[in-house]
Amino acid sequence: MQDRVERAQTTISKAVFPNTTNHYNTLFGGEALKTMDEVAFICATRFAKKRVVTVSSDRVDFNHPIPSGTIADFVANVIKVGNTSMQVKVEIFLEEMYSDKRYKAIEGVFTFVAIDEHRKPISVR
Repeated sequence: MQDRVERAQTTISKAVFPNTTNHYNTLFGGEALKTMDEVAFICATRFAKKRVVTVSSDRVDFNHPIPSGTIADFVANVIKVGNTSMQVKVEIFLEEMYSDKRYKAIEGVFTFVAIDEHRKPISVR
Protein backbone atom coordinates (compact mmCIF):
# COMPACT_ATOMS: atom_id res chain seq x y z
CA MET A 1 0.00 0.00 0.00
CA GLN A 2 2.78 2.47 0.92
CA ASP A 3 4.46 1.85 -2.43
CA ARG A 4 1.20 2.70 -4.24
CA VAL A 5 0.85 5.88 -2.19
CA GLU A 6 4.40 6.96 -3.03
CA ARG A 7 3.99 6.23 -6.75
CA ALA A 8 0.76 8.25 -6.83
CA GLN A 9 2.37 11.51 -5.65
CA THR A 10 1.72 14.14 -8.31
CA THR A 11 3.20 17.59 -8.85
CA ILE A 12 2.14 20.26 -11.31
CA SER A 13 4.10 23.51 -11.58
CA LYS A 14 2.60 26.66 -13.03
CA ALA A 15 3.90 30.15 -13.59
CA VAL A 16 1.46 32.70 -12.18
CA PHE A 17 0.65 35.04 -15.06
CA PRO A 18 -1.70 38.06 -15.02
CA ASN A 19 -4.48 36.14 -16.81
CA THR A 20 -4.83 33.91 -13.70
CA THR A 21 -4.80 36.67 -11.09
CA ASN A 22 -7.45 38.74 -9.35
CA HIS A 23 -7.67 42.52 -8.89
CA TYR A 24 -4.95 42.29 -6.21
CA ASN A 25 -2.54 40.78 -8.76
CA THR A 26 -2.45 37.47 -6.85
CA LEU A 27 -3.56 34.00 -7.96
CA PHE A 28 -7.37 33.93 -8.19
CA GLY A 29 -8.83 31.47 -5.66
CA GLY A 30 -10.95 29.76 -8.32
CA GLU A 31 -7.84 29.08 -10.42
CA ALA A 32 -6.11 27.60 -7.39
CA LEU A 33 -9.10 25.35 -6.62
CA LYS A 34 -9.41 24.21 -10.23
CA THR A 35 -5.78 23.15 -10.42
CA MET A 36 -5.90 21.61 -6.93
CA ASP A 37 -8.81 19.39 -8.03
CA GLU A 38 -6.95 18.48 -11.24
CA VAL A 39 -3.73 17.45 -9.49
CA ALA A 40 -5.74 15.59 -6.81
CA PHE A 41 -7.66 13.74 -9.55
CA ILE A 42 -4.44 12.65 -11.24
CA CYS A 43 -3.01 11.49 -7.91
CA ALA A 44 -6.18 9.53 -7.03
CA THR A 45 -6.27 7.94 -10.49
CA ARG A 46 -2.60 6.94 -10.24
CA PHE A 47 -3.30 5.35 -6.88
CA ALA A 48 -6.54 3.51 -7.72
CA LYS A 49 -5.85 2.71 -11.39
CA LYS A 50 -9.63 3.06 -11.79
CA ARG A 51 -12.15 5.73 -12.75
CA VAL A 52 -12.51 8.22 -9.90
CA VAL A 53 -14.77 11.18 -9.21
CA THR A 54 -14.44 14.05 -6.78
CA VAL A 55 -17.07 13.76 -4.05
CA SER A 56 -15.93 16.55 -1.76
CA SER A 57 -13.37 19.19 -1.12
CA ASP A 58 -12.74 19.70 2.55
CA ARG A 59 -11.38 22.80 4.16
CA VAL A 60 -9.02 24.76 1.93
CA ASP A 61 -6.76 27.20 3.73
CA PHE A 62 -5.44 30.18 1.80
CA ASN A 63 -2.60 31.09 4.16
CA HIS A 64 -0.54 33.32 1.85
CA PRO A 65 -1.35 35.09 -1.42
CA ILE A 66 0.53 33.92 -4.50
CA PRO A 67 1.58 36.98 -6.51
CA SER A 68 1.86 37.25 -10.27
CA GLY A 69 5.39 36.53 -11.45
CA THR A 70 5.97 33.57 -9.14
CA ILE A 71 5.84 29.79 -9.57
CA ALA A 72 3.14 27.72 -7.89
CA ASP A 73 3.94 24.05 -7.21
CA PHE A 74 0.81 21.94 -6.65
CA VAL A 75 1.76 18.76 -4.76
CA ALA A 76 -0.82 16.00 -4.20
CA ASN A 77 -0.50 12.97 -1.93
CA VAL A 78 -2.94 10.23 -0.92
CA ILE A 79 -3.35 10.56 2.85
CA LYS A 80 -6.19 8.14 3.62
CA VAL A 81 -7.62 5.09 1.88
CA GLY A 82 -11.03 3.61 2.57
CA ASN A 83 -12.81 0.78 0.81
CA THR A 84 -14.08 2.77 -2.19
CA SER A 85 -12.70 6.22 -1.39
CA MET A 86 -9.44 8.02 -0.84
CA GLN A 87 -8.45 11.41 0.50
CA VAL A 88 -5.84 13.45 -1.30
CA LYS A 89 -4.07 16.37 0.33
CA VAL A 90 -2.95 19.14 -2.01
CA GLU A 91 -0.39 21.72 -0.98
CA ILE A 92 0.55 24.72 -3.07
CA PHE A 93 4.06 26.01 -2.59
CA LEU A 94 4.95 29.50 -3.72
CA GLU A 95 8.41 29.78 -5.25
CA GLU A 96 10.00 33.05 -6.20
CA MET A 97 11.44 32.87 -9.71
CA TYR A 98 14.71 34.59 -9.01
CA SER A 99 15.57 33.46 -5.48
CA ASP A 100 15.59 30.34 -3.30
CA LYS A 101 12.50 31.44 -1.36
CA ARG A 102 9.82 28.74 -1.28
CA TYR A 103 7.01 28.22 1.22
CA LYS A 104 3.58 26.64 1.55
CA ALA A 105 0.80 29.07 0.67
CA ILE A 106 -2.39 26.99 0.33
CA GLU A 107 -3.52 23.51 1.37
CA GLY A 108 -6.69 21.46 1.15
CA VAL A 109 -8.08 17.92 1.10
CA PHE A 110 -10.16 16.33 -1.66
CA THR A 111 -12.10 13.07 -1.43
CA PHE A 112 -12.53 10.76 -4.41
CA VAL A 113 -14.57 7.60 -4.96
CA ALA A 114 -13.66 4.91 -7.47
CA ILE A 115 -16.52 3.94 -9.78
CA ASP A 116 -17.29 1.25 -12.33
CA GLU A 117 -18.72 1.73 -15.82
CA HIS A 118 -22.21 2.10 -14.28
CA ARG A 119 -20.97 4.82 -11.91
CA LYS A 120 -21.29 2.55 -8.89
CA PRO A 121 -18.62 2.69 -6.17
CA ILE A 122 -15.94 -0.04 -6.35
CA SER A 123 -13.01 -0.99 -4.14
CA VAL A 124 -9.72 0.88 -4.39
CA ARG A 125 -7.78 -1.73 -2.39
